[in-house]
Amino acid sequence: MLEVRGPNVTLRLPAESDAPALFELASDPEVTRWFSWGPYTEPSQALDWVRRNVDERESGERLSLATVRGGEVLGIIELNELSVRDRRAMMGVWLGRRAWGTGVNGEAQVLLLALSFSVLGLRRVGAYANVDNARSDRALRKAGYVPEGRLRRWHRHGDAELDVFVYGVLAEEFAAPFEVEVRGEPPAAFVMPGATPS
Repeated sequence: MLEVRGPNVTLRLPAESDAPALFELASDPEVTRWFSWGPYTEPSQALDWVRRNVDERESGERLSLATVRGGEVLGIIELNELSVRDRRAMMGVWLGRRAWGTGVNGEAQVLLLALSFSVLGLRRVGAYANVDNARSDRALRKAGYVPEGRLRRWHRHGDAELDVFVYGVLAEEFAAPFEVEVRGEPPAAFVMPGATPS
């Protein structure tokens, strides 16, 4: 099973046993405020997501990883919008409220970027943030993402069409500030042709 380990945080594939924790975290409207989904209203929604994630991972649609500290699932970080030809993907992340301001987000971002560049062979990872989401903007900049512009009416949220900022990190711009350990094999759909893990 794939695991990416840092000093305090581990990223791993989500399991069905994580569904109750994910439901509890994502049933908070403040957690899902900026997303096109949620909040969860039924426990089955979290379980259905975990089950769907297996096929999405194998097809290259989405590589979602549970963000865990001390055995506790705190949220999800993922790669999506994968382009094998261009060796790029977009990053998405959400954390339950109790992890906000604890440094978990920053460490998880480093772990995902290390996996993306050193193991998967990606050359670019991007991210979006709603133009009014100042906390996300600060976190992305702190993790090394460079602001690249504004996309107008990019994101549908209910009936609203919202603007987002787009950010990016290039492989040559990234250096992990701590040791990252990768255990297990990543899904084949996310490994770029000719990638040589370092």
